[in-house]
Amino acid sequence: MKPIKIKKNSVRKILQRTRNKAEVALGLFLFNGFKIQVSRYRMNSRNRVRILYNKRRTQGLCVICQKRVIKINPLTGNLYRLCENHRVSIDKQRNKKRKRSD
Repeated sequence: MKPIKIKKNSVRKILQRTRNKAEVALGLFLFNGFKIQVSRYRMNSRNRVRILYNKRRTQGLCVICQKRVIKINPLTGNLYRLCENHRVSIDKQRNKKRKRSD
């Protein structure tokens, strides 16, 4: 992920969020030419992936490639979690597996 440019006021907000142990504070930030990485100490990869997945999903980005998702799932009314390219490729893989099992 690319670092997010922040200003002095935002640094204070991020520090306050880390004191409250909010997951919103996690990420990469760019402040006066310095890259600041806020992450949890000894977090296992499962939790790290879950946080990244949720963050991308709420921003309307593809979970895999971070492209903007445009289409809405007609069943749920929410945006799809994958972009058009990944949905097509994953559907092809699923269809191949289903044909093999039949």
